[in-house]
Amino acid sequence: MKYVYLLFCILVGSAGAYAQKKPLTKPEIEPRQSYRAELELETYSSDVQVQPLVEDSSVVLLVERDPRLAGKTEYFFQKFNHALQPRTKVDIPVPRGYDFQRLCAEGTDVYAVFSGTEPGTLWVAAYDTRTGELGTGEFKTKRAREIHELKALDGNLFVTVVVDQHLTILLLNLHTAQFQFLPSVFEPLPTRFTFMADSATKRAELILSESNGFKSRLQLKQLDDDGRLLRSEFVQAGSERGLLDAQLSPGDSAARLLAGTYTLRDSRYSQGLFASDLTAGVTPTGQRRSLRYYDFLNLKHFFDFMKPAKVARMRQRSERLRASDRQFRHHYQLLMHDMVPTPEGFVLVSEVYYPRYNNTGYSYGNWGMPYNYGLGGYNGFGYPSRYNNFYNSRRGSEGFRTSHALICGFDRQGNLLWDNSFILKEIEHTQLQETVRIRPLPGGQRIAIAYLKDDEFHYKIVDRAATTPNDWQVSLQTANPTDKTSDTTQEHLMAWYGSRFLAVGYQHVRSEKGPGRDVFFLNTLEF
Repeated sequence: MKYVYLLFCILVGSAGAYAQKKPLTKPEIEPRQSYRAELELETYSSDVQVQPLVEDSSVVLLVERDPRLAGKTEYFFQKFNHALQPRTKVDIPVPRGYDFQRLCAEGTDVYAVFSGTEPGTLWVAAYDTRTGELGTGEFKTKRAREIHELKALDGNLFVTVVVDQHLTILLLNLHTAQFQFLPSVFEPLPTRFTFMADSATKRAELILSESNGFKSRLQLKQLDDDGRLLRSEFVQAGSERGLLDAQLSPGDSAARLLAGTYTLRDSRYSQGLFASDLTAGVTPTGQRRSLRYYDFLNLKHFFDFMKPAKVARMRQRSERLRASDRQFRHHYQLLMHDMVPTPEGFVLVSEVYYPRYNNTGYSYGNWGMPYNYGLGGYNGFGYPSRYNNFYNSRRGSEGFRTSHALICGFDRQGNLLWDNSFILKEIEHTQLQETVRIRPLPGGQRIAIAYLKDDEFHYKIVDRAATTPNDWQVSLQTANPTDKTSDTTQEHLMAWYGSRFLAVGYQHVRSEKGPGRDVFFLNTLEF
């Protein structure tokens, strides 16, 4: 009898396992994969930087290819049009001894910066993608060390660098071939900052976070396209709140919205979001007239990644603490994206992450994470590669895990209109970097938010605060339906233009007939 019972248990268990592996529901809305391009490149002998251009719906690659036996490393720009059809290839005469550092674009111009063996020496390549013209030049700064970020504004390059253990901005004037270190920016390390360059206003904005260990505030500095300081102002909160990180609304309009995260004394963790209309001015005591706070507990979807019972217990505990004039404290860290304009105002996306450390026992930085230059160790690259290693940690980090993304809609005065979330599946990176991307759907009401993992395009359609499926996914397609892909590495999703995403990475492609091939691929996904 016991054998019959055992057989029954096995059958029941098998049926349960089968039920758990039932196929996912077919998505109601699927992206079109109309175009794909491939370059025959191997990961061990090449590296590719990808720069999407919204101005003319094109994309530019900067390719580095090692010599097969001996000789000089090859560098070239390769442009593709909106249909991923290749255009002119332009060779880059990088001198020997120079290594690639950063890539950026403004309009249809693409800029690449390389560093030489001589300390502080930089070499710049400027590529006009409309005419195909390539300009180059060398800058012997002597003092600049690690390069953290690169922005272009009206033909000038703003390079965030380290000088004498301070963070500063190096301005490279490509018209006059001159450079200068901006005296208005010289912050001791470690520091936490956000730097933006807005071509519409021809202004650069720097947001610095300052803290005495208990209270933190933000300092905003505005520069013109020649690096001159135009304005400097502080934004700080009252009571026990402190402002951690922030983003500034882009574009040339009357609205000037500052939105970010705030904390309750402990500057390692975020308690919620804040938003401030900077055009509203200040009171006679110096307080902002428009400064709104949104605790995570007051958001509708922030805790969608938790089980409902756990969220209910947390809310009950928060109510008990509030009855005794105390507040429930959260322990979350957020990586914020640039704000995106919408017909209603702006959308802000933030990724909730958890640093994972080894047990070497070294001390924490002032910000509750390893000592770093910049926003939480974020390196500023659009596409991760073997160069994507700007990370200086005195406490060994095993990486970062991203649990979910928070997406919020604000009006131009900073009022929260809606919030939603996107739960990610076991996403880990060795460095802190943006994982998700968003694009508006036709009509402007809904937004697609997505990421790549293991050749799968994971996405969610966000319709303001409405609850929608969180687990839609489609596989990346090849040009030939019979081809099979494997060994995908360095895969990355980028926002392109309109409702279009761009998926890139290395793959091995096996053909039904003929030999396999190693390629760097570009796939479009459009709603």
